[in-house]
Amino acid sequence: MQKLFSVLLVSMVLLPLSVFAHGPTPQKAKESIVINASVDKVWDVVKDFGAIVNWHPDVKSSHGDGKHESGGIRTLVLQNGGELQDELDFYSDKDHEYSFRLKKENPQAFPVSSYTVSLQVLPAEADINKSEVTIKGRFYRGDTSNSPPENQNDAAAVEAMNTFIKHGLTGLQQKLEK
Repeated sequence: MQKLFSVLLVSMVLLPLSVFAHGPTPQKAKESIVINASVDKVWDVVKDFGAIVNWHPDVKSSHGDGKHESGGIRTLVLQNGGELQDELDFYSDKDHEYSFRLKKENPQAFPVSSYTVSLQVLPAEADINKSEVTIKGRFYRGDTSNSPPENQNDAAAVEAMNTFIKHGLTGLQQKLEK
C-alpha cells in the first residue's frame, strides 16, 4: 500500500510538470491558384527547381545543381538578403509535381527551423487552357524552445510561410498571364 501511495504521489507531482515540457507543434500552410495557361505551359516555368527566381518576387537570386531528382539542391537569396538551401525529396515530370525540404536553415531571414513543401500543377476544372497550382507546406517555428521570441514563434512562422507561398503563386500567375 505504501508503494502504491508513493507512485500516486509522484505521478500527481510530475504529471502536471510534463504538460508544460513540450516542444513546438508542426504548422501547415496550403494555397492554390488558377492560372489561365495549360498545365504544360505552367510546368515549363516551375519545373526547373533552381530557377524559382524567374517567377517568385520574394527571391532575389537562385541557383541549383541541375538535378531534378531526389537529392537535387538549390540555394535561394531572398529579397531581405537571407539565404536558404533546399533539397529535393521527390520530382515527377509526369505528375507535374515535386517536393523539397529545407536543407540549410536561416531563422533570422525566414522564421522557420525546418519545412517540407510540395508544388503540383493540375488541370483546372474541365478547361485544358487553365491550370491549378497548389503549394503546401509543413514546418516548425524558427525558435523551437518553449519560450520563443515573437519574431521566431508559431505565428511568425505561419505568417512567413503563407506570405511566401501566396507571393510565389501570384508571381507565377503574373508571369504566365501577361
